[in-house]
Order: sequence, then structure tokens, then C-alpha cells
Amino acid sequence: METVFWASSLFVLYVYAGYPLLLGLWSRAAGRPSRRAPHTAQSWPTLSVVIAARNEAHRLPRRINNLLEQSYPHPIEIIVVSDGSTDGTRDAIAPFSERVRFIDLPRGGKPRALNAGVAAAHGDVIVFADARQRFAPGALQALASNFDDPAIGGATGELILDGELHGVSESTVADGVGLYWKYEKWMRRHESRLWSTLGATGAIYAMRRSLWRPLPPETLLDDVLAPMRVVLAGKRVVFEERARAFDRVAANGAAESRRKTRTLAGNYQILALEPRLLIPVVNPVWIQYLSHKLGRLVTPWALLAVLASSVALAPQGWPYAMALLLQLCFYSLAIFGGVLESKHRMGAGPAEELERAASSRRQRS
Repeated sequence: METVFWASSLFVLYVYAGYPLLLGLWSRAAGRPSRRAPHTAQSWPTLSVVIAARNEAHRLPRRINNLLEQSYPHPIEIIVVSDGSTDGTRDAIAPFSERVRFIDLPRGGKPRALNAGVAAAHGDVIVFADARQRFAPGALQALASNFDDPAIGGATGELILDGELHGVSESTVADGVGLYWKYEKWMRRHESRLWSTLGATGAIYAMRRSLWRPLPPETLLDDVLAPMRVVLAGKRVVFEERARAFDRVAANGAAESRRKTRTLAGNYQILALEPRLLIPVVNPVWIQYLSHKLGRLVTPWALLAVLASSVALAPQGWPYAMALLLQLCFYSLAIFGGVLESKHRMGAGPAEELERAASSRRQRS
């Protein structure tokens, strides 16, 4: 049982502290910056922006205007794919008919919508965007600048959450998500320097159209599967900090829990769809993938093993008793925080909810 305790504890410590330390040192010693040559108007790649949307009529006009305001040497092809929308999406984008291609599909899921959008695109590089977020000025040009390097097959931008942008938060969930997201961006930045990130930010990423492979309809994480296929093809996916998108954090703990559950399920699914990721000679980022992605999948089980072994070993010595006490305190505080968040959400009446939404809109403007 002592072996279980120490092996599981060291595994969790490696995933969340040891691997980031190794990554930071490794990227500093053997980092590979992308090659960027001065561009002429003719050398910039042509871009197609694909937005898969379902019932986003209220957001799409503002989103399209945001894309049209982007400065780029070539006209940008914008493709909106409606995934069975029933809210008048076609009418909402009708004023942009000269600049936007609209594809109306029966409801079949985001992967099918993305497949249809890419199939209709003509650009050398496909940029994937959502209806909810907005891009900072120059975001598309920053993404595209990476493709001068033939070793680069994809680029992902930086997602800025409301709390990071304004220095405020709306809940303890926002605080936790914001801190975790900063940690994740640090990891992506250093993995990118070393060779490639292990996924992309779904709100803003790009890849060469020639490297796209149609997604299976059941795909849960298109922004991980598509970039990892680029890596398996021998190309890099880099993190571009100058390409920024803005978004809000999850409104509450329940929404964040659903997102995390979907992410975990999606990573299990990717292993089934692309088992080549487990083969060292095929996957150029095999060590990073095992440490970052697979490590996160195994960590919950390792934590359960630490807890169970602590209960069994607590009578045998103070280190195990202290470990058990610390775990019980941590889990109790987490449960207590979740209860408080739930009560706060349930206690907020319509007036408070409207004021919170209005405050958020004021912060974004």
C-alpha cells in the first residue's frame, strides 16, 4: 500500500509540477522559433474564415463586422455554416450577403458543419472561429504570419477571458478558471517553442487547408483532433500570442463542470480515433502528449489511489495521517465552495441577473 501511495503521489506531482518544470527548461535549451520572412502583398496566404453556428442570429452580425474590420492584404473569405438553426440565422446575415457565404445544413453537429465549411473554402489557410467571441485588431494577420515557415501547419491564438482583460471577476468559478487558463497558456507557449502545442483554442486557430482531414461526426474536440492530425503529419502547430480573441468565463460551476466533462470525454475519444498518438516514432510530441494529455486523464484515478492508500496507512505513521487530513480539508473546502456558489446562483433574482449581465456588457465595451 505504501508503494501505491508514493507512486500515485509522485505521478500527480510530476503531471502538475514536474512536467511544467521540465518543459520550461527544455524549451529554453532547445526551443525552435518559427521563421518569419518579410511579407509582400503577394506572399501572404489567402484566408477563409469558417464559423459553425447553431441559433446564433443575435451574435453573428457583430461577429461578421468584427471580421470585416480586420486588416489583411487580401480579401477574407467568410463562410457561415448553420447547423440546423431555427432562429432566423439566414435573415441575420442577409445584409452581408456580398461578403459572406452562407451554408444551411440540417442539424448534424459541429463536426459536420466544419467539414462542409472547409469543403467550400478556397483559402490557402483556414481560420476557425466561433460566433460568441471577437478578435483583436490584427489577429488574422498575426496568425497568417506563421505560415511563411513551411514546417508550420497550424497556429492557435490566445484567448483572453473577461477577468484577465478587466482585472475583475464575477464569481469564484471565474477566479479558478482564470488561474487555470493562465497555467494552460504557459504550457502551450513552451510546448510551442519546443515543437508544437497539443491542441488549439477553439475560438481562434488556423491550419493549412491541404492538411485538413474531415472530422468524424461524433468528434467532441475538433480543436484538439484537427491540430494533432497536423502534428502527426509532421508539421508544427504554434502558439501565436499576438492573435487574440476575447470571451467570458463559464457563468457558474455547473457550466464549467459540463465543459470539463466534455473535455475529458473528448480526450479519451481522440485516443480511440488516433491511436497513432501512442507510438513514439509516429508522434513527434510523444513525451509531451503522455505527460500533458494522458497524464491529466490518469490523474483522477491517481488521486483516488492516494486517498484510499492514505486511509489504510494513516494509523501507521504521521506522514500518512497528515496526507489524509490535508486531502479531507481540500475536498471539504471544494464541496463547501460548490455549495456556496450554487446558493449564490439560486438566490440571485431576475433583477440581479439582469444587472450582472449589464455590468458584463459594460466591461466588454
